[in-house]
Amino acid sequence: MKPVRLPASATIALPRWGILALCLLYILPGLIGRDPWKGDDATSFGIMWTMAQGTLSDWLWPHIVGLPMAEKGPLAFWIGAICVKLFGGIVGAPMAARLSTGFFFLLGSVSVWYATYLLGRRAEAQPLKLAFGGQPDPKDFGRTLADGALLIYLGCLGLLIRSHETGAETLQISLVAFTLYVCVRLFDTPKISLSAQLGLSLGLLVLTKGWVLPVTLFLILIVLCVYRQQTQHIKFIVAALPVALLPTTIWLLAIQVNHPYDSSPIPAWMLWNYRQINWPGIDSISYFFKYSIWFAWPAWPFAAWAIYAWRRQEKALHIALPVAFLFGFIILALMSQNAEESLLLPLLPPIAILAAFGLPTMKRSAINAVDWFAVTVLTGTAGFIWLGWIAEQTGVPSNLGAKILRLAPGFEASFNPFIFTLAFIATVAWFLLVYWRISRQPSVLWRAVVLSSGGLILCWLLLLTLWLPWINHRVTYASVAEDLAQQLPNKSYCIEGYIGPSQRSTFAYFGKIQFAGFSDHDCGYLMTQNSRKQTATPVMPAHVDAEQWEPVWSGHRAADKDELFILYRRKLQ
Repeated sequence: MKPVRLPASATIALPRWGILALCLLYILPGLIGRDPWKGDDATSFGIMWTMAQGTLSDWLWPHIVGLPMAEKGPLAFWIGAICVKLFGGIVGAPMAARLSTGFFFLLGSVSVWYATYLLGRRAEAQPLKLAFGGQPDPKDFGRTLADGALLIYLGCLGLLIRSHETGAETLQISLVAFTLYVCVRLFDTPKISLSAQLGLSLGLLVLTKGWVLPVTLFLILIVLCVYRQQTQHIKFIVAALPVALLPTTIWLLAIQVNHPYDSSPIPAWMLWNYRQINWPGIDSISYFFKYSIWFAWPAWPFAAWAIYAWRRQEKALHIALPVAFLFGFIILALMSQNAEESLLLPLLPPIAILAAFGLPTMKRSAINAVDWFAVTVLTGTAGFIWLGWIAEQTGVPSNLGAKILRLAPGFEASFNPFIFTLAFIATVAWFLLVYWRISRQPSVLWRAVVLSSGGLILCWLLLLTLWLPWINHRVTYASVAEDLAQQLPNKSYCIEGYIGPSQRSTFAYFGKIQFAGFSDHDCGYLMTQNSRKQTATPVMPAHVDAEQWEPVWSGHRAADKDELFILYRRKLQ
């Protein structure tokens, strides 16, 4: 028997303007007005910027001004580089590159919504008919579930920072969501055109972040067809293979013809893919269970309940498809040698869709518990953000204000009326939302997650409006790059850079530093990055003869107590 029994009043969909406003409030803070963040964000921007400034060889061989970056496929960087070329002169290269991030987010959100909508309209997903009628219409039920899935997707803690970073991971998760949507349509009405769309999606995933995940998806779909006794669908899935191979084949042929920099990224790219597969170890298992609990919050409790509530209809597509994707991605995360958050990202689209089907069967007491947890934690977080900002602006409370300024030496607080008004309106809207939820006790399905999503969006908006100048001052390498540039000659030169990829990217962009390229040899300068926590004295690369170099500059970010960059000049013979 189906576990769902609902009246039509529980399937009132969110207004379209409300969904659009939530998505904009979610994605725009963090895309506007900030410098590239240290890590994958700055690294990916560096690849995009290098492509936009370079030739065809730079587009075929991803690198950061001479530093090879063959680990990931080039697709996300191609799209970002196109945005830089089109809009860089208007909004600046970093912001232009992040326009691609906004597009990726839109693709993922729309795919999650439509995949859930199509699954929610299916006959096996419909609630039981009520004795005197009044059950919801299939389209209304599907729309309400889709709204819930999107709210859960936006509310996932693990998506928050990654969805605002420039990089391949943001495109990968969106393509996973799009693949889910295409699979729903393919299982509904198998067509060659849908096979082509599935193949294109898998092929683009290969070009985004390697072939391991797309191959896993292909095998998952074959197993799912056998499990659901729909073997006639297998031929349509197999028909997707030629299309899936096409994008990568074009890239490989272009590399073979152009032979960029007399080399190829393919061997390193293949080696990186092979290293994604290994037997599960203690480290990978402990990392998964340690971080996935918060990474997939609040989706996983609803998803776990959905699996339990629909256990007698486990072959129904709205349960079997997201569960198959979810289990496949869990296995991949456990088999990886690298413990990193990006391994958990593909879990979010299927777990959000699955969680939406747990909403109609969730007990009111459990829903209230999730709501009160969201209200307590997120209101407290928002209050602390406001308190810290007040301390930064006024120095009251004095202890907190002094600590904030110590974390960002040299920072001078300034008041922006527009930013303050925006943050104040968002805070008032949050309390109105909480009041509506508590006083009205609405019966609509998405009531269970609207506070989790709304509170998370509020905290993110406050952080990336009120605190953005402080964050930029603390994390940016712009001042360090400008100081370094003053120590270098105006004429042509090159630096052998033994520094991290994100630092290389920001130094090259902000300071116009000329690092050694693929064909540069015997540079007159050398730059190292040292950790003062690990050693008190600077360390040179092992293959470098320290006697041939003399230090001419050293620097670090004012807020960083660990990094130390040292510039050396070759001694005259």
